[in-house]
Amino acid sequence: MVAQILWGSLVLGLCTLVHLFIVIGWVQVLRRSTLSRAGSAKLVKQFMVVGITLAAIIFAHTVQVWIWAGALVGLGALQSFPDALYFALVTYTTVGYGDLTIGPDFRIFGAMAAVTGMLGFGISTAFLVGLLGRLFPNHLK
Repeated sequence: MVAQILWGSLVLGLCTLVHLFIVIGWVQVLRRSTLSRAGSAKLVKQFMVVGITLAAIIFAHTVQVWIWAGALVGLGALQSFPDALYFALVTYTTVGYGDLTIGPDFRIFGAMAAVTGMLGFGISTAFLVGLLGRLFPNHLK
């Protein structure tokens, strides 16, 4: 059980760092860009910022699911990468269909993927709310 928690925490930490790297990197791009200036930006530019931001966030989540799938195969929880990718995705999103399960030796480790997803979606949501508040300050009151 301790090994599952340690490995799960390691993968969770790696995924969180990847997510923050992508989000903070995009923030730096926005700060240097004229697209992020809500007062002078036209509506099309604002939609471009939101669209590209959503693409960056989707990319961040996708990378994390792939990391989890690789860890599941690498540690022997699942034998097939497509199965691991599917399991990681439904666990990360907390859908958890239950049609594919892992053995008792990996249950806690697998559950850490759900924790990673909740944390990642929380960071993404906070970032999007802040961005939309800056881009459309008069529309959200």
